[in-house]
Amino acid sequence: MTSTDIWAVVPIKETSAAKQRLANFVPAHLRPGLVLAMFEDVLDALTAARGLAGTIVVTADEGAAAIAKRYGARILADEARDGHTAVIGATARRIAGEGCGGMLQVPGDIPLLTTEEIDLLIERHRPAPAFTIAPSHDDHGSNAVLVSPPHAVPLTFGDDSFFPHLRVARQHGIEPSVVRVPGISRDIDCAEDLQAFARFRSSTRTQVFLDANGFEEWGGTGTTSKIAEIGQVK
Repeated sequence: MTSTDIWAVVPIKETSAAKQRLANFVPAHLRPGLVLAMFEDVLDALTAARGLAGTIVVTADEGAAAIAKRYGARILADEARDGHTAVIGATARRIAGEGCGGMLQVPGDIPLLTTEEIDLLIERHRPAPAFTIAPSHDDHGSNAVLVSPPHAVPLTFGDDSFFPHLRVARQHGIEPSVVRVPGISRDIDCAEDLQAFARFRSSTRTQVFLDANGFEEWGGTGTTSKIAEIGQVK
């Protein structure tokens, strides 16, 4: 790695325990497949981005690791079970020590992410030290964060991390750049997120997975009946 490299980092939990907030809506046997479909959509977009040196996937999940290998991603299993914040912190320190110039933190649950959005984040990123962030659609989550150097600003993730990240960046003497883009903004954590995603009728692996398992668009009524029926179609 060189001082100008920007590497994307994608943490992926073990899929058997992922997306517990969807437990009442998506049957347990389908949640791993949904997680992996979203993850592959994200990897597909990252792999084609012009400004990235590569992608690092932090996971202990065999299915996620197999997909990552197909996309040529570097796989790290150390600290993979330590939680999102700890994983990102440890990875930032590791790649900074290897000479990496920047880290783009991206979650595995934003299947509407596009390569163009990644390129835009990198284009808007200022010379180091720099901090660029793309929030969730409700301005609560930090759905993509680009930091140069990788450990210039400590990252702490949770349900309401966007504005705290802006404050922390400024406390470290960096004026953050905020980039609002539709694909990155739409993470899938709960039933309402899944409903909103399905209304886009996107050409993603995630949408194909939902369609293949009986999940149909219901006209944006906000009901969860179709979600509850996933897996019940013979």
